[in-house]
Amino acid sequence: MNAEQAKFLADYYAGVFEREMPTTASVLAAVNQGDRDYKPDPKSRSAWEIATHLAYADTWLLQSILDGKFEYNPEAAKKTTAQFKDAEDIAAFYRKTLPDRLTQLRAAPAETLVRPLDFYGIMNGPAVTLLTFVQHHSIHHRGQLAAYLRAMGSKVPNIYGPSADTKPATT
Repeated sequence: MNAEQAKFLADYYAGVFEREMPTTASVLAAVNQGDRDYKPDPKSRSAWEIATHLAYADTWLLQSILDGKFEYNPEAAKKTTAQFKDAEDIAAFYRKTLPDRLTQLRAAPAETLVRPLDFYGIMNGPAVTLLTFVQHHSIHHRGQLAAYLRAMGSKVPNIYGPSADTKPATT
């Protein structure tokens, strides 16, 4: 991968995150309307756990790519997520921190984006290619959380078009 390709991909994925961010934030905020401890199975994470994980992990993963290493610090994660009192706090954190990471991503030198990066032996490649994983991780957890919402007493916000909770179903 050359520098021009890496910069293109970084800008492309930053744009994808920018377009997805309002939807993700609305799904995070919707947890406020229902039982945040809801989980469909004892082995599942609760809605609250998924929401805090999603908001924290998106920003941590992007920062890790920028830093050139993945070093998860559970105490730092716990300290950050302990500040969240309700789902609007989570959504506000997401709306505030993600744009900063995306600005840094767009400004990153090509050398940062093309350097080899290993994600715990699971995947590796030029750092910029791991943005695909970050995007998929985010959408995966947003989908999990969206699937919980109605069952936990919340309303499902618009995701890729109106939901039955935001617009009456048509026949």
